[in-house]
Amino acid sequence: MDMMFLLFKQNMIMFVYLLLGYFLYRKKLVGKQGSGDIGRMLLYVIMPVAIVKSYLAEFSMEMLEGLVVSFLAALSSLVLSIIVSRIAFKKEEAVERFGAAFSNAGFIGIPLVQMTLGAEAVFYVSSFVALLNILQWTYGVLTITGDPSVVSFRKIRTNPIVISFVAGLCLFFLPVSLPDMLQSMIGTVASMNGPLAMIVLGTYLAQIPLKTIFTEKIVYRCTVVRLIVIPVLTIPLLMLFPAKYHLIQLTVLIAASAPVGSNVAIFAQLYDKDYTRAVKEVCMSTLFCVVTLPIILGIANYIL
Repeated sequence: MDMMFLLFKQNMIMFVYLLLGYFLYRKKLVGKQGSGDIGRMLLYVIMPVAIVKSYLAEFSMEMLEGLVVSFLAALSSLVLSIIVSRIAFKKEEAVERFGAAFSNAGFIGIPLVQMTLGAEAVFYVSSFVALLNILQWTYGVLTITGDPSVVSFRKIRTNPIVISFVAGLCLFFLPVSLPDMLQSMIGTVASMNGPLAMIVLGTYLAQIPLKTIFTEKIVYRCTVVRLIVIPVLTIPLLMLFPAKYHLIQLTVLIAASAPVGSNVAIFAQLYDKDYTRAVKEVCMSTLFCVVTLPIILGIANYIL
């Protein structure tokens, strides 16, 4: 019950940030260009710094073992999400296949893990975020376009999340220590991830009439698959890992239970798919995850 209450409290805090973004956009204090600029700052600076910060830990065999387990758990969870989304949605429903398969583990997962489970858990969730980005730019692009020639491995190599993941691993394995002042700066920038991510999502929400979010059945289907079906099926999957990895299990489950990732809207717009419906799915799932995520984690905390 403590875990459920704590996660609900953190979700409510993030929901307030979302409302702040909604208010700023509606009052024209932040425009479409401004919200896009903040989103790019998150993607290229703040989220990578948050990932690097999670690896500023002293190397130990125990941490290395946990890193390997978190990688395997994340990969298993993402493969499960892809399989479920392919079963739940037809080939023509490419936006939903993408949206249900890939959670908002970066914008929402990392801040929630950090605030709920602590800095050590961010160390483990980074594997999930890096793998998710790689799969989005390969399987995800292929799903959206249906054209294998569009898949670009150069974009994976230059992806800021992947680069920060590799940089973080180097800092973890190498016997080096960053100066205190630099570590303090990294910590300050990383702490901006949660508030700014939700503010940006609030501006997305403000760009479409609220009542239109609840008018399409497929948006509800995508939300149910992403917030309930996949997390529920992920719990028994994580039970395959030994109980001593309880923290890793909860960390991966939070990432797997996050709402539809905002990247689906970006990819839908980029490849001339239904961008508006993608935004609706991001917004609806983000609103409902305030309730579903604490319940899923509350149940899992007693089962795992």
